[in-house]
Amino acid sequence: MGFGDLKAASGLQMLNDYLADRSYIEGYVPSQADIAVYEALGAPPSPTFYHALRWYNHIRSYESTKSSLPGVKQPLGKYGPQNVADTTSTKAVADDDDDDIDLFGSDDEEESAEAQKIKEERLAQYEAKKSKKPALIAKSSILLEVKPWDDETDMKKMEECVRSVTMDGLVWGSSGCLIHVMGVDSTSMP
Repeated sequence: MGFGDLKAASGLQMLNDYLADRSYIEGYVPSQADIAVYEALGAPPSPTFYHALRWYNHIRSYESTKSSLPGVKQPLGKYGPQNVADTTSTKAVADDDDDDIDLFGSDDEEESAEAQKIKEERLAQYEAKKSKKPALIAKSSILLEVKPWDDETDMKKMEECVRSVTMDGLVWGSSGCLIHVMGVDSTSMP
């Protein structure tokens, strides 16, 4: 597998043909495979290789998040069409590894330490605020419908019997009696 020499026109043509009906090197989302080929190119292909140029510009938009893309970066020869050997010079690929060396001594590490400190402070504040809140007590509301056998049943006595049930955490609310009068329901509160 491979694209040949990506620094030569033949390798770029093979990449262009490969991307004619694909959006990415592997799969349907940008991945580490795209990053490996992108880094091997080093520069945008010429406009004559329009599929490769479209793909290059799209992958360039993921420059800041390239380490979070899915997949595992493999050697360049693992990607591309079958039966084509990767002949891209290793020097060109190795040149991109210089990005890890900071010649001007920027203080990214100090900023990340400061950012980490701020993050820890905010988490501590959040935990303190969260611990002050009272614990949420789970409650259930149950509607108990008790129907008398006939119209001569003493509703007050029935309510006393029902309210005699006691359990830990059980709180009885108000009650209402439902009276059927000629097919029309009316509610009265005792």
